[in-house]
Amino acid sequence: MAYEESEQDSPSEQAVPFATEGMGTRISAVADLYPSRKQAAQAAGVALSSLQRWIAAEGTPAIDSVARLAYSKGVSLDWIATGSGSMYRNAATAAPNEAEDVYAYIPLYDARCSAGHGCWNEGCRVLAKLAFTRYSLRKKGLQTDQLSAIRVDGDSMEGLLKDGDTVLIDHRRNALEGEAVYVIRLDDHLYAKRLQRQFDSSIHIISENKAYRDMVVPKEQLADLEIIGRVVWSGGWMV
Repeated sequence: MAYEESEQDSPSEQAVPFATEGMGTRISAVADLYPSRKQAAQAAGVALSSLQRWIAAEGTPAIDSVARLAYSKGVSLDWIATGSGSMYRNAATAAPNEAEDVYAYIPLYDARCSAGHGCWNEGCRVLAKLAFTRYSLRKKGLQTDQLSAIRVDGDSMEGLLKDGDTVLIDHRRNALEGEAVYVIRLDDHLYAKRLQRQFDSSIHIISENKAYRDMVVPKEQLADLEIIGRVVWSGGWMV
């Protein structure tokens, strides 16, 4: 019986997929090292839609494409595949702040700081620091040093924000720009509320949970209302 060699793709044409799960976040971090996701896709030699599917864990990337994505940024292919070890190939010679440049760390303050006078976070303790990719913040026009986070207290915004949810505050937006959710201080307490300006220049403070009555701050009492900043992100457990 004669041996017949089976036909196979050449090495350059054969895509070798990763088998490891959970790479979407790490691929996203590498893509964020590029000026744009489009340029990251070009570096990987794939369509932008393919890169977006990898990041969303909706597709399995080929090792040669991910290697191209990682190579010019000095990222370890092992790190992308497994999450183990250093993000960078030459970790010993990399600049000390190179990895930190990927992420910005935003302080999460104790929500119990809602009572008291003075600076809104005076006497607060930092519970943790939340990591956001600098790319995502830059894309939204946010400045790291003007951001902080607190946890929502109570159910007055149920339907939009739950008790215990974390909200990210942009402190540059401390004046009412239009209807949106803001963190405010009123009667020495912090609240996350929807604000709406009325025709008579008063401000309507709206609770998402209709079990709570909305409030109106008249024009002549606006000095009693302090807008800490606009809520630009929220997150919380689903279980």
